[in-house]
Amino acid sequence: MSASSHYLAALLAACWTAPLAAQALALPLKKGSVRFAVIGDTGTGDDAQNGLAKELARYRQKFPFTFTIMLGDNIYGSERPQDFDRKFIKPYKPLLDAKVDFYATLGNHDDPNQRFYKPFNMGGNRYLTFKKGNVRFYVLDSNYMDPEQLKWLTKELAASGSDWKIPYFHHPLYTTAGRGPAAELRSVLEPLFMKYGVDVVFSGHEHIYERIRPQHGIYYFTVGGAAKLRSGDVRVGPIAEAGFAKDRSFMLVEISGNEMYFQTISRKGETVDKGVIRRKAVRQPIVRAAPPKTTPKKATPAPKPTSTASHR
Repeated sequence: MSASSHYLAALLAACWTAPLAAQALALPLKKGSVRFAVIGDTGTGDDAQNGLAKELARYRQKFPFTFTIMLGDNIYGSERPQDFDRKFIKPYKPLLDAKVDFYATLGNHDDPNQRFYKPFNMGGNRYLTFKKGNVRFYVLDSNYMDPEQLKWLTKELAASGSDWKIPYFHHPLYTTAGRGPAAELRSVLEPLFMKYGVDVVFSGHEHIYERIRPQHGIYYFTVGGAAKLRSGDVRVGPIAEAGFAKDRSFMLVEISGNEMYFQTISRKGETVDKGVIRRKAVRQPIVRAAPPKTTPKKATPAPKPTSTASHR
């Protein structure tokens, strides 16, 4: 493990404690910070989605985030106007009434025409970018990563002057879940993320929460359990530093300067993961005694996916 990796591991270990009591906030609420929520695989309209949405709204009373990113599979099944009302408007009405913006990406269960649904803030585009404070977000369509989208992404990443560059899309590039990672997608996206200084990536698709051990200095989060759940479909170990697949969950994120604080919360309001990540540009190794010389261990390869990212 590199010195920088040791430093990040120590940062996260220092921020991790036993699960906090329900409704306990672990975020610093720094002045001028960028605050948002992360939800994925949400659009069922059932009791599970509604229960988690209520918990999310309750946490907003303590952590007044201004927007939410949606990681795809926004509407399962039929997509009539009444379905959007039942599967989106009704669950998140308290947030919508409070003028919280939602920024969606397309999942494999989503009709591409969702990009025209005004509350999803896609502006009719399959992929787009937007900026909040010192953070630039890149909303990608992982269902069809065509050359035109890759060309656009390369140009946008190269031109960004933001401190933080955060892509998000539906299919995870790394995961321990049963369906496996989108390895082909990873082969074209990860080199760009490495070249242009991406620190954090969010995905959904797998109905779990998972924080992947840094890969080439990049943190990957899977946040796909906001309505559906694959109980037990996560394996903490060489790849995943943390995971939760016992109930539905969402994330709260706060970015202040060079730090990104995060807290992952279950439908019952309990904290299941939390920590802080520093941008690679400002990471420094921990001062420690020189360890014995050993042969570095190779990173454990991710399993091959069972299906391609473009399958619907």
